[in-house]
Amino acid sequence: MQHDALARLIDHWKSDPHGTYNSWFLWDERLKNFRSIRRGIAQVVLEIEAGSFGNAYRGSSLETVVGSIAEQRQIFKGADHAFLWKPKLRIPDIYENPDNQRAFARLLHACDCCDSAEAIVEAIRRIDALAIKGLGPAVANLLYFIHPTLVSPFNTAIVNGFNAITGGKVKLGRWDHYLSMREGLVRLNERHRGQLSNDLGAIAGLMFDVGSGRYSAPPADPDAASVRAWEADLQHVREETAAAQRRWQQESEGDATHTEIQGWLRDLGLALGHDVWIAANDRSRAYGEGRLADGCLAALPEGLASGLDSVRLIDVLWISRDAPRVTAAFEVEHSTSIYSGIVRMLDLALGTELAARSPLFLVAPDDRRQDVQQQLRRPAFSRVAELGIRYLPYSELRQHRGAIARFGSGVKPLMEISTTL
Repeated sequence: MQHDALARLIDHWKSDPHGTYNSWFLWDERLKNFRSIRRGIAQVVLEIEAGSFGNAYRGSSLETVVGSIAEQRQIFKGADHAFLWKPKLRIPDIYENPDNQRAFARLLHACDCCDSAEAIVEAIRRIDALAIKGLGPAVANLLYFIHPTLVSPFNTAIVNGFNAITGGKVKLGRWDHYLSMREGLVRLNERHRGQLSNDLGAIAGLMFDVGSGRYSAPPADPDAASVRAWEADLQHVREETAAAQRRWQQESEGDATHTEIQGWLRDLGLALGHDVWIAANDRSRAYGEGRLADGCLAALPEGLASGLDSVRLIDVLWISRDAPRVTAAFEVEHSTSIYSGIVRMLDLALGTELAARSPLFLVAPDDRRQDVQQQLRRPAFSRVAELGIRYLPYSELRQHRGAIARFGSGVKPLMEISTTL
């Protein structure tokens, strides 16, 4: 009976536009951020191994990557709290203790290099045996972005949801309890595999929505009265969802604006005689009377297609029709962290000769300039200054794109209306 009730809960959760399944798990930016976060984790490992990581969280490469995870919508809100240095408690003890710091790097590196659940569990048990003060299962949020099919995200709401649904007694802050929860989530995921995903983020998202109080767990004692009460709770959530449609529409406007700016850049690139590439995961988005990728390249030129996967996810590329060469690259940063966009730009500029010395543009709202500049000051982006990435505000693109399409040539007009960062 509880199995059937849980299946009904999963169906209801998947149809809820405000639940984590639709608002986070199916969110395009979630997929785009995997590679950039994994690269950020690798940077943390390199700096620790080289002895250049330092002894503070603020301003470190770890703060950059954890901050990017914390911006992954509600399910990861507060993910950075576990990594903030608490001097009175001296936790987490990976900033001032170099041995612990290196052990932390070994965990991240081992998980980045392995490809099996057994190897990940072994690496976790090794770090747990060291009993590093304050370095607990919150680290799983980093490991999830390395191996989403093998590692589950972790936070208080996920634990509470798991305990409510399974009757478990998982405690926070203990690696052995996390591993027990992970095994339970894997079993649940297999049982409901047809409704969920091999990505453990889906089942973790369900636990999060139960644990945060959005849904009640199916009744452990499935008598008729308790089932009716539980189904009434589900109906109440459905009614709340209907009442919140306006707020949801406002939240989704960011994605619509992002698509609109991509469309402007697409049309401008085509008008100036360039071939245009639209990010692989944005190609089917509705735009105008058709799709965003209408009139654009169906595949990247060979030299780019054989490069890093992240290049395919750059929002817009202008490519010369005379030779397989990138003439300009654009990342639209409407409201999300600019971290992943910058990493994709770095991959493009440093990973292929076809983009050498190509102009790179971060296209963002006028009021995000300060935010962009602050991000670029981080040590993890020390090489960005060499690339000459430029800031192109929405207002300048909106005002001048028509004239540039009619009278412009090349990318010089865009250089005039943008500024160096």
